[in-house]
Amino acid sequence: MATPTLQVALDLLELDRAVEIADEAVRGGADWIEVGTPLIKSEGMRAVRVLRERFPGHEIVADMKIADTGAVEVEMAAKSGAGIVCILADADDTVIAEAVRSGRKYGVRIMADLINVLDPVSRSRELAGLGVDYINAHVGIDQQMIGRSSLDLLGRLAGEASVPIAVAGGLDAETASAAVAAGASIVIVGGNIIKAADVTGAAGRVREAIDRPEVLPREEESPDAVIRRLFDVVSAPNVTDAMHRQGAMAGLVSICGRVKAVGRAVTVRTLAGDWAKPVEAIDVAGPGDVLVISNDGRTDVAPWGELATHSAKNRGVAGIVIDGAVRDVDDIREMRFPVFSRATAPNAGDPKGLGEINAEIVCCGQTVRPGDWIIADESGVVVVPRERAYEVARRAMEVKKTEERIREEIRRGKTLSEVSELLKWEKRH
Repeated sequence: MATPTLQVALDLLELDRAVEIADEAVRGGADWIEVGTPLIKSEGMRAVRVLRERFPGHEIVADMKIADTGAVEVEMAAKSGAGIVCILADADDTVIAEAVRSGRKYGVRIMADLINVLDPVSRSRELAGLGVDYINAHVGIDQQMIGRSSLDLLGRLAGEASVPIAVAGGLDAETASAAVAAGASIVIVGGNIIKAADVTGAAGRVREAIDRPEVLPREEESPDAVIRRLFDVVSAPNVTDAMHRQGAMAGLVSICGRVKAVGRAVTVRTLAGDWAKPVEAIDVAGPGDVLVISNDGRTDVAPWGELATHSAKNRGVAGIVIDGAVRDVDDIREMRFPVFSRATAPNAGDPKGLGEINAEIVCCGQTVRPGDWIIADESGVVVVPRERAYEVARRAMEVKKTEERIREEIRRGKTLSEVSELLKWEKRH
């Protein structure tokens, strides 16, 4: 195929939304419409039939991810209107062979998905020998969240496969362009199109990019830089959603209202408003760190005030979280510095030096270790375990993108209940 094919992956649960989004994507230049696996599991073959009827001039791809009963499932998708059916590349050879035979019988093509295949180069050669029509260099969403790349997988297949190669997994306009330059014939884009408020515009940007493929130099970012960049643009609610409603501290409020703090935790344990260790921790912290202070549950005496805030700001500290009280609130508000506390109190303790710095603490119901990531905004404060920070930051970004599309549909007149199909998805007892 001389002209790259843009396939939009409708990885949604709601068929009405999928049809609307597909229509917008086609207007932006999408060629093939993929009935994503979540949509097939939610709506069955009805989704394939409806999209076939709605888009008679476009190829319908049924992402069945077939692992068994290859002939039966290919027949089912073909009779429903699919022109291409996806099978798992690591299915047994007998399953692959039966799927291919069924595809020939019913006039559909077979795409083999390399997700989780340990030796993709060798398996691609075997799949071509078994008669599949396309190889999909696919890195799944959960693998993407920990940093695996579909472009890296594609690079391993360059020049090795004798059938056209598709590529899927977290692609945007820039990486889609690079994928075509690296040899992909079919570019599959899901979230970066279907989660956009302007789906037509997002599809158009990918279409333009793959029609003019180029490999742009990729700037290398450290893991910490990626984590901070992503946490800077998502909200604390986005982060708790990404963690399945975990990690949120209880009872904290933002002293300065609409401010935000993101950074690694420097932890402090103190007692009864003793402000020695909290102030000493300012000198321990580096630029961009967040001080997290446990005050032994006391809210009648403050281990933090305006002078400490001024000192922390000068040091480059990103913010302060206090399981306790803060004082000098009027001065702190003038600074617009991110301080989050459970209470305010005018009383200060004495600098006795009790407590410790950079030990594991419990702050507002959450365990915090030195180096854990803190995301704090007007909605609250969330702690992310340091070993999961990259993954959670990526997942939080996906949550944000999903909300952007839902917000657009609400703006157009739908209610949140309608968009989410709440009655359909209420838990059955």
